[in-house]
Amino acid sequence: MLEGRTCLVSRVFPNSCQQETKWIYMPYQHEIDIPASKRALEIDFESNSSDSEDDFRHKRKSRKLLDSPKTTREQSNDQQHAGDSLDLDSLIHSIGRDNSISCLIRCSRSDYGSLASLNQSFRSLIRSGELYKLRRLNGVIEHWVYFSCHLVEWEAFDPIRRRWMHLPSMNSNECFIFSDKESLAVGTELLVFGKEVTSHVIYRYSILTNSWSTGMRMNAPRCLFGSASRGEIAILAGGCDPQGRILSSAELYNSETQTWVTLPSMNKPRKMCSGVFMDGKFYVIGGIGGCESKLLTCGEEFDLDSRTWNEIPNMSPGRSGASRETDMPASAEAPPLLAVIHDELYAADYADMEVRKYDKERKLWFTVGRLPERAGSMNGWGLAFRACGDRLIVIGGPRSSGEGFIELNSWVPSEGPPQWDLLARKQSSNFVYNCAVMGC
Repeated sequence: MLEGRTCLVSRVFPNSCQQETKWIYMPYQHEIDIPASKRALEIDFESNSSDSEDDFRHKRKSRKLLDSPKTTREQSNDQQHAGDSLDLDSLIHSIGRDNSISCLIRCSRSDYGSLASLNQSFRSLIRSGELYKLRRLNGVIEHWVYFSCHLVEWEAFDPIRRRWMHLPSMNSNECFIFSDKESLAVGTELLVFGKEVTSHVIYRYSILTNSWSTGMRMNAPRCLFGSASRGEIAILAGGCDPQGRILSSAELYNSETQTWVTLPSMNKPRKMCSGVFMDGKFYVIGGIGGCESKLLTCGEEFDLDSRTWNEIPNMSPGRSGASRETDMPASAEAPPLLAVIHDELYAADYADMEVRKYDKERKLWFTVGRLPERAGSMNGWGLAFRACGDRLIVIGGPRSSGEGFIELNSWVPSEGPPQWDLLARKQSSNFVYNCAVMGC
């Protein structure tokens, strides 16, 4: 049940065990009860006024995708659906295929379900993932928030139209349900990492099919790692192996090829750390490491071009005041709550309810304002702090006697000190177990 300022999706998705779901062909039916916000989230369009050499290469690659011949599957679909009023070459007859796709990549991805219901040509195009590749190459990015407040249930929130959507349930065993889990959104996929009876497992949700699948394996399975994504790639570093040993190894995942590549190891092994991309580099920050499992205050920077790690002292925002006063074990506190907006690093201090910013020149943290009043947590657990386009998103809320709600609040750092805008509120007896933001 949803309450307060909420959006209600009246349609229930099919069960995930079906071989092929049909949600993408169906238009959304929703009911909105949220007043207009101070500033609606917008789709990001990168400026094309000054094209760099990289921009030229991207455009050339985009053109190549537009001009590429139809796949065997698409040709087969054309033969099977010759009676369709539109063919795959033109999509919209009056403007041609290339102009049709140029229009489609600028539509909200919320509309892709309705577009896919038009005929087989649109359906095949959207399911192929080609539109999302072209969106990325043309700088068209739309962010949705995915989070789980129940052990095998996930929801998505579209902050542009303020819509809640239920994902299909994960078909998992009890061991996975109650294991530690990490989540990561990369490309058009949501990855959930956990452990089954004898090994680690990865559940992969695809927005192209609205279904979960398993079978993917990392080169070195792990949990409690730091991770971040950029476009179609993600990097995972540190964590624990199946025997509980703390790792220094790292891997890169490509969502388009669904392949894992082992990267050079970090300088220090660490678990329960956080990862971000900033200034074109990957950073892993904080965590627990060493023989005595001590709290690490340093960070490490990975250069994707030189494939080298560089240690940065005092990059972690440090422990909260509450944990210092009570001498709380390092493992009792959540990993650093970090997010990057326009290559600026922010942190949430759950105990002092503050937002902090990292000064890259002086290599120190300073306070910029307060967190939302109702951003409750348990030693940082149950509070999500994420970048969502040009906004910071905080998801959390008070709970008492098994009842409560969660709130989604946002703030645009470029507009000044934190002024939080309530996007939505939802009843929930649990806190936020996992959260990821997908931009595509």
